[in-house]
Amino acid sequence: MKIVIVGAAGLVGKEFARQFSNGHQVLALTHSDLDITDAPYARRIILNENPALVINCAVLGVDACELDPSLACAVNFRGAENLAKAAAAVDAEFLQISSNFVFGGKRKDDSFYTIKDVPTPINTYGQTKLAGERAVVAASRGSFIVRTSWVFGADKGNFFSTAPRSLYAAKKIRAITDAWASATHVRDLVSRVHEILTFRYYSTYHVVNDGLCSYYDFALEAGRILKIPDSDLMHLIEPVKLCDLRLQAKRPRYSPMRCMVSEELGLAPLRDWRAALAEHILADSSLNKCQ
Repeated sequence: MKIVIVGAAGLVGKEFARQFSNGHQVLALTHSDLDITDAPYARRIILNENPALVINCAVLGVDACELDPSLACAVNFRGAENLAKAAAAVDAEFLQISSNFVFGGKRKDDSFYTIKDVPTPINTYGQTKLAGERAVVAASRGSFIVRTSWVFGADKGNFFSTAPRSLYAAKKIRAITDAWASATHVRDLVSRVHEILTFRYYSTYHVVNDGLCSYYDFALEAGRILKIPDSDLMHLIEPVKLCDLRLQAKRPRYSPMRCMVSEELGLAPLRDWRAALAEHILADSSLNKCQ
């Protein structure tokens, strides 16, 4: 089928384009190709292409949202709505990538967020992503909402993607000890979405690797996979609290997720994040120590 992927320059968008190009006709659009805040142009592109599926990976990041709430609303909320309305006009299915940040992070530490939990975002990013979810569902009856978190993979500048390379290069890093969530390998995310789409069951899904971790746990595990002695890791990884970093946006303290809908469809949980991290590190040719 014909698929339009929006936000294709990012880690998730690139992986969707890579995996879905096998067997489908994919049009991968970056921000320079399509500004989703321009509703008439977005509609014209979708109507001209007439896809069977639109995947929206376009997003304004967490701290950028706090600095410019108007742009956050335009991209994460109205932009998603513009695309969903255009998709509905050609009877295309619509997939919206969302986030664990729609939750406030106040669950008990031995539990996981499911779709039964009421979203209570604590920052502009979470608020606009939640608004985007609701706008998509209202605009398109054939919509999938996929919430994920702490996505890592090659060529991504976030902590989870860069920590292994920094440790391998013996560069010191700071890792948060008091924020926990589900880490997600981008290949596992996209592979599971591919499975979900085959059911054509329109709902909200939580797609993350099994288990939970803090930033510090993740860095420590990466170091051990790299076979760096614990004594060296204690020197390379500086434990910090969220408040120490003075970030623009508040972060949920505890927001791991579990997917009830996938379970109802008979899909097993994704592999543990440690196994996914090990595969990611082993596949990185720049980490020759692990080859």
